[in-house]
Amino acid sequence: MAERLKTHYQEKIVPKLMEQFNYTNVHQVPKVIKVTVNRGMGEAAQNAKALEASLAEISLITGQKPVVTRAKKAIAGFKIRQGMPVGIMVTLRSGRMYSFLDRLINLTLPRIRDFRGISPKSFDGRGNYTLGLREQLIFPEVEYDSVDQVRGMDISIITTANTDEEGRALLKELGMPFRDN
Repeated sequence: MAERLKTHYQEKIVPKLMEQFNYTNVHQVPKVIKVTVNRGMGEAAQNAKALEASLAEISLITGQKPVVTRAKKAIAGFKIRQGMPVGIMVTLRSGRMYSFLDRLINLTLPRIRDFRGISPKSFDGRGNYTLGLREQLIFPEVEYDSVDQVRGMDISIITTANTDEEGRALLKELGMPFRDN
């Protein structure tokens, strides 16, 4: 499944973007470098089972074991000490990245309730896109009975595009369903 999206990029998207932006070299065409999946776990400091459940869910969704991120500073108001687990993250590259993007675009996003497309405004100014999801149940790999609590996650798609316009064109050609604004 990962090869399908990669070959589609190489055969169809690269020539189209070269023509659209008047690139002279194939290497100027923007491409997806990596996809990061991040989940903040504020309750992980007090609840170790929540951390374990999240680790299992994210590894099931992405196909790769997540890294536990830890607090850099102590914050007394949140009852967090330095070194406590506060989140988990995964960085996907090459084959797993294309496989995850294919499943995200074609299976997961259409399963969102009342889905009319994703916002075209979530670009960072350099062609990278960040998408926030409110629940993990939209992924087909996650079983409803195994979920103890609904938790969201952030998905960042990092590209080599120089501008938001180039990044938007790349993701639109990959099949990302942007909302019309």
